Amino acid sequence: MTWILKARDLHKAYGSKEILDGAEIEIDERDRIAVIGRNGAGKSTLLRVLLGQEELDAGKVIIRDGAKIAWLRQDERFEPGETALAYLERATEQPDWACAQLAADFHVMNDTLEKPAMSLSGGWQTRLRLCAMLLREPDLLVLDEPTNYLDLRTLMLLERFLDGFRGGWVIVSHDRGFLERTCPQTVEVASGRINRFPGRVPAWLVAKAERRAAAAATNANLAAKSRQLEDFVARNKARASTATRASSKAKELEKLQDQFLDIDVDDRDPCIRLPPCETRKGWALQCDGLAVGYGTRTVATCAIVDLDRGFRCAVLGDNGQGKTTVLRSLAGQLPPLGGVFRWAQGLRVGLYAQDVYTAFSPDMVAEDHLFRCAREAPGQNPPRQEIFDLAGALLFGPDDLKKKVGVLSGGERARLCLGGLLLGKYDVLLLDEPTNHLDVETVEALADALVGFPGTVLFTSHDRAFTTKVANRLIEVGDGAFSLFPGDYATYCAQLEAESDGQAPPPKAEKPKTQTIAKPAPDKSKQRALERLEKRVAELTAERKQLESELSTSYDARKGQRLAALLPELEQAEAAWMEAAG
Repeated sequence: MTWILKARDLHKAYGSKEILDGAEIEIDERDRIAVIGRNGAGKSTLLRVLLGQEELDAGKVIIRDGAKIAWLRQDERFEPGETALAYLERATEQPDWACAQLAADFHVMNDTLEKPAMSLSGGWQTRLRLCAMLLREPDLLVLDEPTNYLDLRTLMLLERFLDGFRGGWVIVSHDRGFLERTCPQTVEVASGRINRFPGRVPAWLVAKAERRAAAAATNANLAAKSRQLEDFVARNKARASTATRASSKAKELEKLQDQFLDIDVDDRDPCIRLPPCETRKGWALQCDGLAVGYGTRTVATCAIVDLDRGFRCAVLGDNGQGKTTVLRSLAGQLPPLGGVFRWAQGLRVGLYAQDVYTAFSPDMVAEDHLFRCAREAPGQNPPRQEIFDLAGALLFGPDDLKKKVGVLSGGERARLCLGGLLLGKYDVLLLDEPTNHLDVETVEALADALVGFPGTVLFTSHDRAFTTKVANRLIEVGDGAFSLFPGDYATYCAQLEAESDGQAPPPKAEKPKTQTIAKPAPDKSKQRALERLEKRVAELTAERKQLESELSTSYDARKGQRLAALLPELEQAEAAWMEAAG
């Protein structure tokens, strides 16, 4: 194969931190490479250097004469009043028919092409930028975190296009499933170097774990032998009869120190442990005729959506349909435009915002955010060491905690947001694209933590591997409405794939009666509300009897407080039931 790009002895530092330290790579015209590395390791810096967007301190990048390299440019602007088609013609210097033909591959049809580009949602604008990149007819594609800006439907279209693309590509992404489907080769950026692996990301993860385990075992054996030699030298160096042997062992010990294998601190795995919360049966969230939106503009409405405690619910839909609006409304950041929603009494709700770059003041010190979150949790005043331990588990060292947020990378800010959420000790977690900006290992750790979390979770994510692992309930947002999806995530993805292929979607799963979400006739709606109130009264009555029975044998302050809070809640539920029944 013919090479497209060669990079030799690359050096790049920011202050005292060496990002690239003698790194080298060669990319051929048919290479399909996943670039992997911890947050801050230098993945995006490497791409900018290869594209000539950032100067090197030393080293050289050589691009083959005549080779065309294109990248997904999120900063590419649209001119005021410019239609989508006019933008494509201007940005690529291609005729209108060629622009329209490629745009159709991404389902950007004539009616959309005739609209002003600036009026389109973020998802449709990203599709246009993808079209512009591909219309330049490149030999090599460079994609830096493309999944951060794509909804699932567009991501499927991109994968389909890549499958038929004849050139090569280099992709930085935290989305393990996307990388696994598109990249048969893996490159790791770590400790300033580039390590190439001739396999897909899952195989690389296994090989890395095995390499690290082998190095740890080797070092453990060397450490044990060192202790034996140190003990021998200490016991025999002062005795004339054994001094010679002690001297020989001391030299052997000195040589042994050079045999220890380096295990880079960047290889530490993040450890995310969600705090325990109260576990009880019953509903967590009830929505009746809820309408969400901004100002006077309604984005989405629902008839009835009930979610029981303990479910991990993925909120799905195309960009611009209202997923974030739904989460922000349920978090109390946006007032409902109609209808009502309620969280079960006593549940504390925490929100992880999608845009980690606006979540903090740039002048805030990282550790100050963690201490503030710990103080704001009711009844919590954790020891300083507990906060430092949590920060260390999220790969924040003492020096990192002293940094101002303005100098942190996107991944570091995302981990800081997660740390604050953990210290808040919430019963309900609302997570808006939590995998954005995180590296593959941290995404895996977060998924494992959420699966073991006893509370309730609602989240949005385009990451199929993450969603498949975490979600056991789905809410679909689209066409101005949101409702419980009657099938599992595999069924949802199959439906989108079929729609993207222009086929009839697979038959939808029959909706269980307990998840009925179709808007009922008025009399059925009243009956549904009455049944729900009866169920709630029964739950509270049973809990009251249980508490009274337990308190009659031995007093427990926590149970006594719960009983005191439960009695007025039961009275209100009974009153509401009698009013509805009358």
